[in-house]
Formats: sequence, C-alpha cells, structure tokens
Amino acid sequence: MTAIAAKADEYEKYLYEAGVKKLEAINGNLGVQLMRRDANGEAEFTVISYWASKDDVKRYVGEDIEKTRNLPRDGEYLIELEPNVKHFDLKTNDWK
Repeated sequence: MTAIAAKADEYEKYLYEAGVKKLEAINGNLGVQLMRRDANGEAEFTVISYWASKDDVKRYVGEDIEKTRNLPRDGEYLIELEPNVKHFDLKTNDWK
C-alpha cells in the first residue's frame, strides 16, 4: 500500500486504529506487524498478520482469502488500492 507522503502520518494512525487493532481482536489472530518505508515522496505500508491457520482467516474474511478487504477510508490516502492479499506459510521463525 502506497500513500502520498503528505498524508502518511495521518494514514499510519488510521491504519493502526482501524486495521491493526481490528485484526488483533479477531479469534485466531496471533499478532500483527505494521511496517512503513518512506521514499521518493511516498510512504509504503505493509501489514503482516499471523494466524493459527488459513481456516481462521476464512472464518474472518470468507472463502476468498486472496481478495483485499480495504478499510473504508483507504481511498483517501492511498495512491492505488491493492487488489490481492498474499498468504505465506511460516517455515522458520528464528527471532533472537
């Protein structure tokens, strides 16, 4: 997700309040990370959520887990809306 730099701080707060907190409260969610990278007058955001299983994701979003569920105000901040979500299976977690 890429936002215009002038709105990036405001979007970050909105994304945390309306997105991250919502994900954290869902049964089966194990945690959420919000990342931001500023470059070339834009701010790129990545949200990574961790789930106990893909079935838990399906219970939250339905069968089509690849379809992005945008937040109501995303269009006010983002340069373009992402059409798809990527899912990965965690194979190694070697945090120190």
